[in-house]
Amino acid sequence: MSEKLALFLPSLFGGGAERVMVNLANQIADKGFKVDLVVGNAESTYKNQVSSKVNLVDFQTSRSIHTLPKLIGYLRREKPKALISALEHTNVLAVWAKRLALSSTNIIITEHTSASLMHLQAGYTPNKLRATLLAMRFSYPMADHIIAVSQGVAEDLYKTIGLNPKRLEVIYNPVLNEAMFQKANQPLDHPWFQPGQPPVILGVGRLEEQKDFFTLLRAFALLRQKQKARLIILGEGNLRKSLEALIKELGIEHDVELPGFNNNPYAFMKNAQVFALSSILEGLPTVLIEAMALGTPVVSTDCKSGPKEIISHAGYGTLVPIQDPEALALALENTLHAAKPAIDQPIFNRYTSNEATLHYLRTAGFKV
Repeated sequence: MSEKLALFLPSLFGGGAERVMVNLANQIADKGFKVDLVVGNAESTYKNQVSSKVNLVDFQTSRSIHTLPKLIGYLRREKPKALISALEHTNVLAVWAKRLALSSTNIIITEHTSASLMHLQAGYTPNKLRATLLAMRFSYPMADHIIAVSQGVAEDLYKTIGLNPKRLEVIYNPVLNEAMFQKANQPLDHPWFQPGQPPVILGVGRLEEQKDFFTLLRAFALLRQKQKARLIILGEGNLRKSLEALIKELGIEHDVELPGFNNNPYAFMKNAQVFALSSILEGLPTVLIEAMALGTPVVSTDCKSGPKEIISHAGYGTLVPIQDPEALALALENTLHAAKPAIDQPIFNRYTSNEATLHYLRTAGFKV
């Protein structure tokens, strides 16, 4: 096959959208298609997870805007059949790179979060938020295809950006694959998961405001007053020191660990008694799908958007209001004492890598 598909990201730092794009690139390459994973800077978390079948193109830039001239040159030189981008700024750059390069490449932009709640993401000042929304309103309609990762994100794009709903398509993230289940079955060498230990609650995500691990810590402190339990939060971010200070203030430092980013969160997910998602904003939280597919009971905030869509489809899991430690603590307590739900794996077919990969390839114009 001579035609090439490109995927474009600002970096490979450890976020959900980045992990989805790496998985998508790997799956497309496994099907025998030529794939370039084009990134502003590759020296970060997920670089070692990129398949050897994928051609990694590293622009070695420090800021997203600096990738624009390099992306223009790439489109002129390589002429990929389609380019799939993710994240707001990258999507805007992809649209304008095509126009400035006078390229025929199909631009497929993907939106992973609710635009109306971008102000809750790290680094969004009022001026930056206004500029970003203006750029999205002006640029997104010029893309060849606009993909939302959930129905909730699609509805939010329509309301916030004013996009024509007929131009929006939902493709659920390629979350589940055989490699994930294999990693989940690897031995977990951690003393808290040995027989006879108290139950472990797990959270996974960047240590940023959006994930609201502060509420999870306060909920865990309330739960800890009633029973023995432990909490592990996998991830790294700017709020580590603030979270550590709260852990000490709550007096739960002996029962909470923040071990940082881990390349295999799946073994933790499979062995935890409960998976907790405390976010105030999501698009389609992949960690929630992964934990559920691995058979772990979940408790999640009913944030916008994604959790309700996932849990209502699966038929199990508990939703609680955002930023409500008391409700979260009660739900965690009830879940710890309830029987594990029976897992019906076919309900997760919409989230399999194969299904999503084929959908993207068809959207990009490839025959599959």
